[in-house]
Formats: sequence, C-alpha cells, structure tokens
Amino acid sequence: MPRNMTRKPTHPGELIREEYMKALNVTVTSLSASLGVSRKTLSAIINERAGVTPEMALRLSRAFSTTPELWLNMQRSFDLWVAENETSGWMKVEPVYVHESRQEAIQEHA
Repeated sequence: MPRNMTRKPTHPGELIREEYMKALNVTVTSLSASLGVSRKTLSAIINERAGVTPEMALRLSRAFSTTPELWLNMQRSFDLWVAENETSGWMKVEPVYVHESRQEAIQEHA
C-alpha cells in the first residue's frame, strides 16, 4: 500500500554534499580522510550511487554532531520511496491471511 508521498525524499548524499561539503568548503579527499573511508566510498554516497550504511551513519553522526538515526532515517525514506515509485513487482504480491491474534503478536515484535 503506497504512502502517497509525491516528492522523492532527499538522498543523504545530497545533504552531505550541499549542506556540509559545499557550505564548509570541504573536499571529498579531506572528508573521506576525516571519516576514515575511501574517496570511492564517499564519492558513491554523495553522488547518490550508494546508500548510507549503519557504520557510515555512525561516522557521519560523529563528524557532523548529528545522530546516526538522522542518516539512517533519510536513507530508509529514500529507499522506500524508490521501491514504491520506481518498481512495480511488489504490487503483484497477494495478501496472506494472518489470524488477528498472530498479527498482534507480530506487531509486538516490530
């Protein structure tokens, strides 16, 4: 069931590129060194060809005094929007009947 979000969420790489790197005049080389990752890894994220992993979220949160949840939530929102809006195979899945008591137990674990 789509969530009806019409605008594609911002990829975390765009935020890194625009709000941190450009604003602070920081290069890929210097930021990747500060983060302890390769230029290739950081470049893939800021050019939106790769996502932010939990480990990268920890690195970014430490570097920019944010929370890892900020980065992971941005990535999750972006990924889910792309899956909902740019793929269609998931729409062919038929609902599976789950007894109400079992559904409540499943939701308690979520």
